[in-house]
Amino acid sequence: MAATDLTRKRVSTTEAPWVRWTLIGIALAFILLFLVLPLAAVATEALRKGFGAYFEALKEPDAWSAIRLTLITAAIAVPLNLVFGVAAAWAIAKYDFRGKAFLTTLVDLPFSVSPVVAGLIYVLVFGAQGWFGPWLAEHDIKVVFAVPGIVLATIFVTFPFIARELIPLMQAQGNDEEQAAIVLGASGWQTFRHVTLPNIKWGLIYGVILCNARAMGEFGAVSVVSGHIRGQTNTMPLHVEILYNEYQSVAAFAVASLLALLAVVTLVIKSVAEWQQEREMKAAAQVPPERPLALQGKAS
Repeated sequence: MAATDLTRKRVSTTEAPWVRWTLIGIALAFILLFLVLPLAAVATEALRKGFGAYFEALKEPDAWSAIRLTLITAAIAVPLNLVFGVAAAWAIAKYDFRGKAFLTTLVDLPFSVSPVVAGLIYVLVFGAQGWFGPWLAEHDIKVVFAVPGIVLATIFVTFPFIARELIPLMQAQGNDEEQAAIVLGASGWQTFRHVTLPNIKWGLIYGVILCNARAMGEFGAVSVVSGHIRGQTNTMPLHVEILYNEYQSVAAFAVASLLALLAVVTLVIKSVAEWQQEREMKAAAQVPPERPLALQGKAS
């Protein structure tokens, strides 16, 4: 172990100091230009006329409607994607079956399809002139230009996030602990609750955070299916666009600051989750494998 650490230290110090400082400077300049300055600009513009104007913009009924719709959409989309993500990751990482590669491709599909195209697909399927449009109109069911369409579009663009975080994690962990739990007499649900879930909890939290951030900040797909009905089908990103187009810059940046705050909180929680996951993986690598602690004593 000591020899390995010494080798790593030697490898890390082979570059000249100017190379390391140049790379660090480039990274810091990139962060300053593309992260810090935009966030500072949003905060500055939002507070340009003082805190009174800032809070008045947030208390406006249309703004509250946009915030409420954004929270409702995320509250529906994220739990559904959580169930799908865990199920898909478990199936892909733990089992071999016909069509596994096809399922993996479907999971990645929203990453390769433009969100605007995804929104147009839902308009084609559920719109007034779409495949199911006449039947929906006959039964007075609104999907497009209503909340259900917004939720469906959000689910489509966000469902890969949790699955994609869990699949490599589950594949790296293997099946040894689950098989040991089953040998000890645990049921499938007990195996998941006591063995699999504790092992993937930080990756799961990380995926949920990213999924929630994307759900609340999605613009393209939601813009197509929402209809931009003010006070009814506008989410926070759509409301920001409308305010900015109407030259209400302070109000637009006030609402945008909430999305920026969400991004900062997401980064902080993401960093904590990554740190906790890395620490637990290092601790697990130093401990010899043994029977799952939660199932010790269950063997009869």
